[in-house]
Amino acid sequence: MKAVLQRCSNARVVVDSKVVGSIDLGLLILLCVEQGDKEADCDYIARKSIELRIFADEDGKMNRSLTDVGGSVLLISQFTLAAEWKKGRRPGFSRAAIPLEGERLYEYFAGQLEKHSVRVERGIFGAHMEVSLCNDGPVTLILDHQFGSGNAAKTTIE
Repeated sequence: MKAVLQRCSNARVVVDSKVVGSIDLGLLILLCVEQGDKEADCDYIARKSIELRIFADEDGKMNRSLTDVGGSVLLISQFTLAAEWKKGRRPGFSRAAIPLEGERLYEYFAGQLEKHSVRVERGIFGAHMEVSLCNDGPVTLILDHQFGSGNAAKTTIE
């Protein structure tokens, strides 16, 4: 599982010329579910997304979490983060979870955020989406379950 977190002052997603999700202060999260990912990976990435102190305090230092600032999440499914690109010129996506499992874990991930009283807006899984944001900072982080939960590697970053 991979997630790209972008701190934003606003973000929105449009499908078929209709805004289907929008937030003000918070995180745009691009979430990629890969083969073999489990609910425990969702739990870990969701908790880290909520707890990371990447929002400015009154002194302008990154010292506040998403919940500290009352921020929201715009969650977008992003299977292309599983791209295999080293060989040839056309990326492959065979590491991405099959759509049914990808959608199940995407919704589970959203539910984990909501359990912590985070407002979550969503894109439409599998749809062609137009995503826009004002990246604040810019602050962009890449989270990968392999470097945290111990699922695929014992190295932890805390």
